[in-house]
Amino acid sequence: MISLNYRDASPIYEQIKNGLKRLIVTGAMKEGDKLPSVRALATELAINPNTIQKAYNELENEGYIYSVPGKGSFASGEIKADEHRKEELKQRIRELIAELRFLGAGQGELLALVQEGEEEEAHD
Repeated sequence: MISLNYRDASPIYEQIKNGLKRLIVTGAMKEGDKLPSVRALATELAINPNTIQKAYNELENEGYIYSVPGKGSFASGEIKADEHRKEELKQRIRELIAELRFLGAGQGELLALVQEGEEEEAHD
């Protein structure tokens, strides 16, 4: 499900958050799928439950999951990302495009990447 890289500079909670986000965005976790409980995932990954809780809280704040008291946390269907989050992601894309251009990628290559993303979404 999620693997941690202790040599990675990013914090553990962020690795967990990004791993779960990736599962949701790629469709590996469908709308309504139940996430492991905080304690179960903490035990599985051999880390403090507070670390898992922090990742879950951030995912819920970003709209990727929702919690039902007494039932657990579940994957959201359609992400209702706020405009601030969309702008953050657009800026990251701009930075990646600038780096790809610096490395010699042409407009055709960049457009092909966008088309690949669209095709993958269409197949899901």
